[in-house]
Amino acid sequence: MILQALCNYYDALAKRGDITPPGWSMVKVSFALNLDEQGNLHEIFPMKVMADGGKKEVPQSVQVPEQVKKASGVVSNFLCDNSSYFLGIDNKGKPERTVKCFEAAKALHHETLENAASPAARAVLAFFDSWRPESAAEDPALAKYLDEIMKGANLIFSVNSMFVHEDAAVRTAWEDHRAAVSEGSAVGRCLVTGRLGSVARLHPAIKGVRDSQPTGASLVSFNAPAFESYGHEGKETGQGMNSPVSEEAAFKYGAVLNRLIADREHVQYIGDTAVVYWAEDAEPKYQDVFSCAMFGGQSEIITNTDLSDAVTNLVRGNPVDVNGIPLDPENNFYVLGLAPNAARLSVRFFLQNTFGGMLANVQAHYDRLNIVKPAYIANGSLPLWKLLNETVNLNSRDKKASPPMAGAVVRAVLTDGPYPVSLMEQTMLRIRAEQNVTYGRAAILKAFFLKNSEFKVPEGALRVELNEESSHLPYVLGRLFAVLERVQSTANPGINATIKDKYFNSACATPATIFPLLTKLSQSHLRKLDGGLKTYFEKMIGDLEGRIHETLPARMPLADQGSFHLGYYHQVQKFFEKKDKGGNENV
Repeated sequence: MILQALCNYYDALAKRGDITPPGWSMVKVSFALNLDEQGNLHEIFPMKVMADGGKKEVPQSVQVPEQVKKASGVVSNFLCDNSSYFLGIDNKGKPERTVKCFEAAKALHHETLENAASPAARAVLAFFDSWRPESAAEDPALAKYLDEIMKGANLIFSVNSMFVHEDAAVRTAWEDHRAAVSEGSAVGRCLVTGRLGSVARLHPAIKGVRDSQPTGASLVSFNAPAFESYGHEGKETGQGMNSPVSEEAAFKYGAVLNRLIADREHVQYIGDTAVVYWAEDAEPKYQDVFSCAMFGGQSEIITNTDLSDAVTNLVRGNPVDVNGIPLDPENNFYVLGLAPNAARLSVRFFLQNTFGGMLANVQAHYDRLNIVKPAYIANGSLPLWKLLNETVNLNSRDKKASPPMAGAVVRAVLTDGPYPVSLMEQTMLRIRAEQNVTYGRAAILKAFFLKNSEFKVPEGALRVELNEESSHLPYVLGRLFAVLERVQSTANPGINATIKDKYFNSACATPATIFPLLTKLSQSHLRKLDGGLKTYFEKMIGDLEGRIHETLPARMPLADQGSFHLGYYHQVQKFFEKKDKGGNENV
């Protein structure tokens, strides 16, 4: 299903003219070796371009012949490779292997270009025939960029300042070479297309996933007996027959997946997982809207007002127009999460829905998160990365959320399913460790208990703002703790250690032990207040204590502790409101 969706995406991109044709790929290139028609190296052309607003230079993406998958062997690419293959020099300290690399490149280019009637082709072959790797380091044309070239930068050829891979005769020779190689491949029925064709023995390397192999990792591979089927054990053609995917389909899914991973505007990282997403018809505006709605967008892509209007209409099933591009809520939309795993990629999740259905699930998630905010927090939703950061100790060395939990949260949001219990547990852990119920943590607890109804927290404790009518004991105790804390800070301005510092966690976990002590302490604090404030707080405490109709529990379970935290948070935010509805200042 994943490969089929990716291949369909390739076909949609090809129909729009937005992707490389089979046999070609986009590769980051740093330098061009400029030859004359006799194959002599005249100069080096830098190919880097400015990125990040002109802050640094990065290799330029160039469409070149498809790159082979390299492991530990010596295998050359055609017309685009590093200095080991094209110059016979590098800084790897293995001169014998480097010589083999150069000879492999020479053989491949002779095999491919021998019959090409092109001055550019003849110049490349003359270069390989005349170049002497043993004296390459002294060549004056290389001097300026030698150190960077030897570190593994990708190189291409040009002849008289024209790129060789753009020459018509060279391109034809490359296509003929690919067809000849495919003729020797095993033939089978492709699991993706259902058609007979040459089966790919090795699948393409997917490059760019954070923390995966720099040379690329496999989505599909068989390199040990445990992964192989009977009759297909490690044979030259049997390796790919374990899961027969045609060379055409393998190229397509590899090309679009590499394109998605390289798209910095739309790939998102949640924990260790790279999240990519696309619409079935390949219209990029769907990605823009989804990125902004799900992960928190950039104002230059779409304004918050336009985003809100677009999401509202799409969720209702109405087509919308975004910056002149029509979006259909019934268009199929896909979300794929990939995580590094040794030399492979693990699929964290693969989700499919209509675009409107996907956005409806996202909107429902943000509606559940909606809770009163402190005045210093700007309007808007709690984006996913901030939500996950609430579960992390920001003083630790590793500031990433748990990868399995992060993946489960994304799945829950996009499928409108229950949140993972680990989300609530990690949030509660951070509250206990820091004794701080932040806006984000309160929002998480509210959303979690609204969706995970088996924890039986009443909806009266899960409102956006304070519910002064709720008699749910944990919620009332959280409110009462906030009031007692406020009494202490009002009676003792600038106090170093408050009851929150000393008793917050124990009051939440073991209220029967702590609240009698806190009530007793509050009496001494109340005596320090003047008549108006004293009466105000005494009435508030009396009202809350009057809502307690049962014996305080010796120990509260996690769900009740979460309700306690919400009651505490709601009451604190009520204190910090600038004015109540009647225009009177709150204490």
